Amino acid sequence: MSTEMPPHSDFMAFAETLADQSRSMLLNARQSAPDVALKADASFVTATDKAVETALREMILKTYPAHGILGEEFDNINLDAEFVWVIDPIDGTAPFIAGIPVYGTLIGLAWRRKPFLGVIDHPATAERWVGVSHRFAQHNGSPVRVRPCASMETALVTCSNSDFMSDAERTRFADIRKRAQYVQYGGSCYAYAVLSSGKTDLAIDGGLDPFDVYACAAVIEGAGGCVSDWNGNALTFDMVGNIVAAGDRARLDEAVSILKT
Repeated sequence: MSTEMPPHSDFMAFAETLADQSRSMLLNARQSAPDVALKADASFVTATDKAVETALREMILKTYPAHGILGEEFDNINLDAEFVWVIDPIDGTAPFIAGIPVYGTLIGLAWRRKPFLGVIDHPATAERWVGVSHRFAQHNGSPVRVRPCASMETALVTCSNSDFMSDAERTRFADIRKRAQYVQYGGSCYAYAVLSSGKTDLAIDGGLDPFDVYACAAVIEGAGGCVSDWNGNALTFDMVGNIVAAGDRARLDEAVSILKT
């Protein structure tokens, strides 16, 4: 079986069509107060989350009926397929509810369960990052690249919300916080997007799911960066949710040495 990644052009064109659909729905939805509920894990969900994911799933199943789908709001489909779409209709539902424009839609395509292609779309700021792992990444059509980072002491780190970490995980993350130059909180998927553009050095989070990170990982890897769990392992559909992304491989290795169990 060939290990060479497949062509991406048709998949990327379709992924951007999905992102166009999501952007239109999110821009329309923000004109009115969201219909908000709490899920079993105490996270927010809105009617818009479900409507967007429903629309994207219908488009995927119509165009690629043999592909799998791993999404946030509904049951997974055919995860043993060679290609699986990994989608989060609104990454950052709390910011979406609050009107803070860091929320976005994540559209990833996994190939043999590994991040392959990703779109990070931010409708409120009219920004879109796209990428294919180890091939390329772009922001609004222009190439982007991660930046080198000489040391943890010079690193700008992002963390969406340390409340999603366990007490033991927060203790280990505190060691990063003490050493890093600065930690910025609350960026949701926007934090991973700007890392791919060379604006930050590390993104560290706990409590995430594959739909939170697969698209981001493809973009970051396409920009020359790297992504793993806190033990340095590759992402999987069964991941425990502790993620570290870096522009500089040496900083990822250093972060893992601090964060690993």
